[in-house]
Amino acid sequence: MGMYVGVRGWLEFAQEQRAAVEEVLAAHRHDPYSDGWSVPVRPFNWTLYVSYGGDVRESSVDWLRSQVAELARLRDSEGDAPAGFFLLTDERERATAWFVKDGAVREGAAPAGF
Repeated sequence: MGMYVGVRGWLEFAQEQRAAVEEVLAAHRHDPYSDGWSVPVRPFNWTLYVSYGGDVRESSVDWLRSQVAELARLRDSEGDAPAGFFLLTDERERATAWFVKDGAVREGAAPAGF
């Protein structure tokens, strides 16, 4: 069957980037795991927080990471890239994190306690 990895996290964008975010999400559709993405229905204030939450087969984690990496490369009108954080835990009780900053996704140890 394969192992599952619990993935939860978020990215923050400028509201002006909504269309670009939705294009990336649509271009990389992967049933059923794409349904883990959540984008607010109505914009409010100036920041668009896009979140992900779901249990993903280990074999599909690379698909999700590549999608996060593409989203990380988006730039707003001022040239700023999104920031974000994702926590991944698996059935072997390992925890890792993806840190999104400056247009890149860096993998590292999860904060203590996870």
